[in-house]
Amino acid sequence: MNEFDRLAFDNAPMGLTLTENRIIRSCNETFAQMFGYDKEQLIGQSFRLLYGTDQEFHQIRDIGLEPLRKSLPYTDERLMRRSDGTRFWCRFRARTLTPETPLARTVLSFALIENTTAGPQLTPREREVLLLLSKGQTSKEMARVLGLSPRTVEDVRARLLKKFQVKNVAVLLARLSGFETKKPPRQG
Repeated sequence: MNEFDRLAFDNAPMGLTLTENRIIRSCNETFAQMFGYDKEQLIGQSFRLLYGTDQEFHQIRDIGLEPLRKSLPYTDERLMRRSDGTRFWCRFRARTLTPETPLARTVLSFALIENTTAGPQLTPREREVLLLLSKGQTSKEMARVLGLSPRTVEDVRARLLKKFQVKNVAVLLARLSGFETKKPPRQG
């Protein structure tokens, strides 16, 4: 990479990283600063470092694999963890260089939604339910996975809808994936 390309990469207005099997192989300065690390501290590290829990890291792995297998980009919004443990909302985008094995080599971008912790504060249980909702699981299926009653899962779902001020799970997932549609203007 020539000096001009390196300057453009390192100073891009969003965090950029190249991963191999969820290991950071390269990243720009913006990415490192966003997460509160020096670049050298991140190279060779597992993405697990940037998630709150092992469970969250493992659950999020399969989200977005279908579009990547079709050589399409994947986008969502997610809560990530800085080196000091604080959480922040960001727009996440992924594109694979190996569609047959999507996580073998991926290019990822992260853009802060706001410089402060944006969006509602979520409990670990709400994050678990949100991840399972994004996989299309029913309340009964989630209850089995989480060892809860279906009623408890329904209560968590209701809290999520209230926190995000949406009327149903479809709108919640659309908002978090960045595909929320706007109502067309009224014709007069």
